[in-house]
Amino acid sequence: MKDLINADFVYLLIGLALLLAVVLPYALRSVALSAPVVLLAVGVVAGLLPLPDAVRLTPVDDRAVLEHLTEFTVIVSLMGVGLALDRPLNFRSWASFKRWGTTWRLLALAMPLSIAAAAWLGWWVLGLAPASAILLGAALAPTDPVLASDVQVEGPTTDAEDEDEIDERDEVRFALTSEAGLNDALAFPFVHLAILLVGAGSVLDRGVEWVLWDLVGMIVVGVAVGVAVGWVLAKAAFRSNRPAIRMAETGEPLLAIAAILLAYGAAEVLHGYGFLAVFVCAMTLRSMERSADYHALMHEVVERLERLLTLVVLLVLGVALSNGLLDSLSWRAAGVGLLLVLVVRPVTAWVALRVGRRPRDRVGDYHLGPREQLATAFFGIRGIGSIFYLAYATGHGKFSDANVLWSTTAFVIAVSVVLHGVTATPVMRWLDRHREATT
Repeated sequence: MKDLINADFVYLLIGLALLLAVVLPYALRSVALSAPVVLLAVGVVAGLLPLPDAVRLTPVDDRAVLEHLTEFTVIVSLMGVGLALDRPLNFRSWASFKRWGTTWRLLALAMPLSIAAAAWLGWWVLGLAPASAILLGAALAPTDPVLASDVQVEGPTTDAEDEDEIDERDEVRFALTSEAGLNDALAFPFVHLAILLVGAGSVLDRGVEWVLWDLVGMIVVGVAVGVAVGWVLAKAAFRSNRPAIRMAETGEPLLAIAAILLAYGAAEVLHGYGFLAVFVCAMTLRSMERSADYHALMHEVVERLERLLTLVVLLVLGVALSNGLLDSLSWRAAGVGLLLVLVVRPVTAWVALRVGRRPRDRVGDYHLGPREQLATAFFGIRGIGSIFYLAYATGHGKFSDANVLWSTTAFVIAVSVVLHGVTATPVMRWLDRHREATT
């Protein structure tokens, strides 16, 4: 009987999340408040109620559940991000590669600097072991593709008469969206490095293997699998000789869900980075018949599934916050968390965007001016991806500081959700007004 009651509460939680997923985006459209802020608050309040154990997930007892729940949420979000981006990326074209210059700066400079700064703060201020400090940096350095919807591109453009005219017109949204789609590939090698340090105690034993495989090889495999799966599915959906297989004509959007699972599963089986494979697969799908309405149909399905999963995770996180997840949070850890959100990310991203950029550098008719650079640097949203990294790492290695890592990460996510959720709407509207006045 107790198991049945617990199951009923799980259904109730999912039903509540689905209801809020439908209502909140429209109810909060004119308010400077995001749905994640409301859901997190609802979860915190719900955690104070006498709920059954089935909805009180903890990182230690329910690590595997949290890992797979957040894992699926992230890959769904990455597919949505890849389908939403209008700007093409062709590695055989230097001009195309250069138009992603803002993204490469954030990945090549801001990400490593953020990981190093967070790891150093964890080691020097919190007294974490080297492996735990590196894991803290890897988990909290990348921006989150799930909770950043308020500052990301809205969706694929499919109504242009000329496909060459399809491009992003908001460089801030493009930078934050593309960064969130690709930075998991740079965070994961350092998660593996932390696991390596826990197991071997030194990088001397497997240092070369880590560089060649974890840092390079797995990225290559992920990209290759993503391109292959995306190309095959795109060819089938748009240009198959058999009408029954041309899903772009039948309008069946569930191809996007199949693409998520195929790309992620194939990359993981081949020991590549599945997150990267999903994003690249989405970009490859998007590259074929870029003005087709089918891309918008697939994006809509993925977006709705992502919204539901996100709200479930946030409710669970909110419940955990008021049920002991912050018990190991010291004032030093809280200070480090605030530094990461308010100083480390903004400063490292601002430096990355400023270094080597000439005042007249442009992408089409749009560029990152001083205002846009500050906004892009500020919105380094941390979220569900960080939970996955910790759950994954603690399942593959024994970290002595695991409780401190969980408390610090949960605090950073809560601060980011509230701070960025409240400021996203007014800041983006301010930038839009400035851009309109300038043009």
